[in-house]
Amino acid sequence: MATCGDITESKANSDEIDNLARFAVEEHKKKQNAEVEFGKVVNAKEQVVQGMIYYITVEVNEGGETKTYEAKVWVKPWENFKELQEFKLV
Repeated sequence: MATCGDITESKANSDEIDNLARFAVEEHKKKQNAEVEFGKVVNAKEQVVQGMIYYITVEVNEGGETKTYEAKVWVKPWENFKELQEFKLV
């Protein structure tokens, strides 16, 4: 069982993680006017906070090249809240 603040491995092949990764790529695309397309989830971790923070390593196609980013997504399902906090090149 996860303790508040601990970062633990998540199931990288789950539909929920894939959906969060796609959300992160789309948000980054909108905010940066970037030409990126979702590829696949490489790894995912989660941290219990007021809600959950997901650290998702995702491969994207950017300008014909495969690049790897780490997305940090904060989710509070009881408030229907989801926010991309960080999207950085690994």
